[in-house]
Amino acid sequence: MNYFALSWVPTPEVLLATVRAHWAIENSLHWQLDVSFREDAARNRKDNGPGNIAILRRRALDVMRRNTSKGSLSIKLKRAGWDNDFLRSVINGLAAA
Repeated sequence: MNYFALSWVPTPEVLLATVRAHWAIENSLHWQLDVSFREDAARNRKDNGPGNIAILRRRALDVMRRNTSKGSLSIKLKRAGWDNDFLRSVINGLAAA
């Protein structure tokens, strides 16, 4: 059973739609992290390591989502790892924004 603290009283239909929308966002983020970074297979489990690397992964996704070049997020991440000029252009694009 789930409990929700709300400052308003929604209809059951609105509440279901709100909860589903929230979980759709959560599930798509976790799916993207697993596809792009193989997060489920990560072996870092000591001290602050898992939290730190999770922050870096999410920021990398944010940066690549802002990039307007063609290609999927996974392709952009790989390209940034292989091509220093592309990585510089992505970072410079952040500074210009």
